[in-house]
Amino acid sequence: MSLSERKTIDLEQGWDFMHRGIMKLKNILEGLPEPQFSPEDYMMLYTTIYNMCTQKPPHDYSQHLYDKYKEAFEEYIVSTVLPSLREKHDEFMLRELVKRWANHKIMVRWLSRFFHYLDRYFIARRSLPPLNEVGLACFRDLVYKELHGKMRDAIISLIDQEREGEQIDRALLKNVLDIFVEIGMGKMDQYETDFEADMLKDTSAYYSRKASNWILEDSCPDYMLKAEECLRREKDRVAHYLHSSSEPKLLEKVQNELLSVYASQLLEKEHSGCHALLRDDKCEDLSRMFRLFSKIPRGLDPVSSIFKQHVTTEGMALVKHAEDAASNKKADKKDIVSTQDQVFVRKVIELHDKYLAYVNSCFQNHTLFHKALKEAFEVFCNKGVAGNSSAELLATFCDNILKKGGSEKLSDEAIEETLEKVVKLLAYISDKDLFAEFYRKKLARRLLFDKSANDDHERSILTKLKQQCGGQFTSKMEGMVTDLTLAKENQTSFEEYLNNNPNADPGIDLTVTVLTTGFWPSYKSFDLNLPAEMVKCVEVFKEFYQTKTKHRKLTWIYSLGTCNISGKFDPKTVELVVTTYQASALLLFNSSDRLSYSEIMTQLNLLDEDVIRLLHSLSCAKYKILLKEPNTKTISPTDYFEFNSKFTDKMRRIKIPLPPVDEKKKVIEDVDKDRRYAIDASIVRIMKSRKVLGYQNLVMECVEQLGRMFKPDVKAIKKRIEDLISRDYLERDKENPNMFKYLA
Repeated sequence: MSLSERKTIDLEQGWDFMHRGIMKLKNILEGLPEPQFSPEDYMMLYTTIYNMCTQKPPHDYSQHLYDKYKEAFEEYIVSTVLPSLREKHDEFMLRELVKRWANHKIMVRWLSRFFHYLDRYFIARRSLPPLNEVGLACFRDLVYKELHGKMRDAIISLIDQEREGEQIDRALLKNVLDIFVEIGMGKMDQYETDFEADMLKDTSAYYSRKASNWILEDSCPDYMLKAEECLRREKDRVAHYLHSSSEPKLLEKVQNELLSVYASQLLEKEHSGCHALLRDDKCEDLSRMFRLFSKIPRGLDPVSSIFKQHVTTEGMALVKHAEDAASNKKADKKDIVSTQDQVFVRKVIELHDKYLAYVNSCFQNHTLFHKALKEAFEVFCNKGVAGNSSAELLATFCDNILKKGGSEKLSDEAIEETLEKVVKLLAYISDKDLFAEFYRKKLARRLLFDKSANDDHERSILTKLKQQCGGQFTSKMEGMVTDLTLAKENQTSFEEYLNNNPNADPGIDLTVTVLTTGFWPSYKSFDLNLPAEMVKCVEVFKEFYQTKTKHRKLTWIYSLGTCNISGKFDPKTVELVVTTYQASALLLFNSSDRLSYSEIMTQLNLLDEDVIRLLHSLSCAKYKILLKEPNTKTISPTDYFEFNSKFTDKMRRIKIPLPPVDEKKKVIEDVDKDRRYAIDASIVRIMKSRKVLGYQNLVMECVEQLGRMFKPDVKAIKKRIEDLISRDYLERDKENPNMFKYLA
């Protein structure tokens, strides 16, 4: 049948047919006995709309049908849906609402299919809202707008019941909250404005009430357990029925009420706050504290501050304990004081191990806590104990571990581990250059007197120091270790030379260690008048060394030499292990029975202080090889000495030590001198690049540049600036005395 022959359907007749179809749909939705739509029913309804929309004007009823479509929903809502909702309250109203919303969506889906032709052509051409949207808007405007307040209150009431431990129908809440989201048709405005805002307000009020009671009743760990559990449950709520976008806002409210508001009260609780948890090693509680406070803005600041304070206090207690122990020992028990120093360093290492483990595990390696640990250790690690700087204590501690017969008896693994920890502590010491100098002095003694227990450990710590402080820090020390290896090869060559040249016979066994001046600490080298036997040795070695190199000058440091000589005493012969100085003095008595102080001094060509030391060691100390007149405990220039032929000892071999020289003063002087050069170099470097700079900025840049090795004193920098001005490296600005110019 052609379009012109098709029978025209008028509006009333057509709508009557459509109305019966809509009534059938309503009956199905209401659960009344009604057969389902067959495909034929559906086709008839669709075709009726199609025909009514494609008739020639004035019989094109598209606009009328579009309006009727909307009226069908409005009529159903007003007559059936709203009355059924108005008679119910709370949870029952919510259940009815969920049912009605589901039905409404079904009705929209079916009617949109019946009226589909409108969507395809009429609506598209006129830019009108699509049918689906019109259907949902009817529910929004008539049902949602009237009831959303009751819906919201009922949901919030159920949430609060659940918070109090009651069982609620979570699926119901999920379905109701989906209405808030779906009614927004792609936007979250309805959910956020009509529900979420009030729900968040209620959450704040709820947890505010709870927190105000808990903070009074509970200990800090108990309170945190409750807070963590509350946060877990709120997350759970989001997972089960709230929209996922609510999670950050909801948790922020809970964290604010439970943690932010009571942060300081909680952390400072008298017997259970952060201090107490640190004191009692409550790792689990500290981990929980970190987890909770890391979620609130700047929440970790007070925790890290308390951590820093606690570590500083513990460290200062160690310093005080070591000070007290040192002052309780009598001055003559030096060895006990040094073991106290060892104990102190060991305890500082243990303290660092303990709190570094806290930072790594409880505080999840957070930079704020690394910084707090560093700042705390910097406070007490730079205090020093009983007049000994931390730099010296650390160097002595290493010496004890690395030398033969040190007080620390450790396995190779334990030594490696301990050295690693010492190097970590060094990072907190401001005078790293002082440590380097003390360490170098002690390393020299270990290497030169064969006191080093293990070369591998010596090299290992140098590698660790190099990583921590840079190559410049360890270059001289590495040179010293290498020197010793070369010296051993040199000695082997010397022994071969002696075997191949029978004429070159030193007459006594001779071992010479050749060192490179620049690497080693500076030692006194005097023109000691050697006994003839020793002079011959020196000459033979010089001849050998000439065969190896022509361009190097040998400087003999007799103060570091040792000799084994036979003492022929009346009771028996005893082998004496002495220094080169002591041997030279004793050999004088082979040709004279009695010598005065001044004769000995003249014949040896030594200074007063050295003569006093060596004569004291031979006549006033444990082994009296020489007899002194008068027989007093001190050496004076009027004394006379003679060989003690009656001397004896139960040992066949004895070592006669020289009184130790206080090296500390020398080390500090050397370091001060090096610092002056370092400050000069830094100032010149800065001024060379800046050309003109103010005093304040120059000092700041200088402190920053040198800070890795030592903390330069501002007065010292000022002094060096003045010195550089006097030496024409810099000049003061004539207008502004606080400005300096670099003189190229």
